[in-house]
Amino acid sequence: MPGSLGFRELGLLPYEPVWEAMRRFTDTRGPQTGDEVWLVEHPPVFTQGQAGKAEHVLLPGNIPVVQVDRGGQVTYHGPGQLVAYLLLDVRRLGFGVRDLVSRIERCLIDLLAGYGIEAAAKPDAPGVYVDGAKIASLGLRIRNGCSFHGLALNVDMDLAPFRRINPCGYAGLAMTQLRDQTGPIELSEVRARLRAQLVKHLDYAEQTTLTGGID
Repeated sequence: MPGSLGFRELGLLPYEPVWEAMRRFTDTRGPQTGDEVWLVEHPPVFTQGQAGKAEHVLLPGNIPVVQVDRGGQVTYHGPGQLVAYLLLDVRRLGFGVRDLVSRIERCLIDLLAGYGIEAAAKPDAPGVYVDGAKIASLGLRIRNGCSFHGLALNVDMDLAPFRRINPCGYAGLAMTQLRDQTGPIELSEVRARLRAQLVKHLDYAEQTTLTGGID
């Protein structure tokens, strides 16, 4: 079992500098570099994955669209959505890509079960769904045996911008969030529960809180 999984709580940061920092971290890490999870919210932004098609971005308006190097199609990030970037040495952990995706999905399903919400994954559409509506998205990149990018869980946000795109390439895909399932909810509580579930499902012994920035 790996030792400690380190967490950085970054608050609200623009998307592109965090993306650039993820890539730097992945490109410069060595065999002894510890695994990290970065927890963050972003100002409104659409991100278009490597499989993305321009026709799935319908009416972006004043929200920027960023082409990125993760898998998947277009999605939306905004305040009130909990994003977790998983900077893991997947080769060292001994996980295959499908295994890693399944572990992340189970982590989210168990987190939601703790709120009395029955959620499920779909084998043909990565992510987590509640009654057919998507509550969490996944998009990863593996480079040199290490992962970056990660998951986005809708907690307490404005879902309207999702109507400006075909989320994950699916026209008319319904979106939902924790607040709509549970009533008022604190993002800090969800972060704490997500941290515990990631440690459990990724088979770490413990978690630590990391200090310092990501520059």
